[in-house]
Amino acid sequence: MARTIEHHDAPGLRAMIVYWSASGNTKKVAEAVQRGLMSASVQPMVRTVAEAGGIDLYDYDLVFFGAPSYSFLPPEPVLRYVKEKIRHHRDRGDIKPGAPKVPGKRAIVFVTYSGPHTGIDEAIPVGKYLGQFFAHIGFDVLHEWYIVGEFHGREDLSTLGRLGDIRGRPSIEDLANVERQAAELVLKGP
Repeated sequence: MARTIEHHDAPGLRAMIVYWSASGNTKKVAEAVQRGLMSASVQPMVRTVAEAGGIDLYDYDLVFFGAPSYSFLPPEPVLRYVKEKIRHHRDRGDIKPGAPKVPGKRAIVFVTYSGPHTGIDEAIPVGKYLGQFFAHIGFDVLHEWYIVGEFHGREDLSTLGRLGDIRGRPSIEDLANVERQAAELVLKGP
């Protein structure tokens, strides 16, 4: 069950969206998160993984991190980013036994996936991996979002998998749902 951020936190809420996208699916979701936050009067910073290397995540109260699932793992640029950040936080002394939570630091991870072979089971390891990164640096991981996305370049992998015909996903409805969830996270109390 998704937890929410109390409404009184919203006016000064510093939010960031970091994502990596090859085919555009994850970028569409990141843009939907941005629209949802903006509708809740939060102006997030949005950066790709390539642009976010030098940014201190502790400067933000709420971080959304998104990536696609590639063979049940994050893609190599995301793995490199996370490994570099873990090294940075370990060297700085931020990672402590028991992974104590840092007050006011929250994260949501989102994963786009086609799941042509086993459906959502191909995406869950990516969400867990990204969530563990945030948990290790003391962020409270509020939720993992999994969003179906078309498998670009192979129609058979968008039509014959366990999910059926996923061409055109994430759809307008999928993105509207993400937008709504992002806004509700800020606007609704616990």
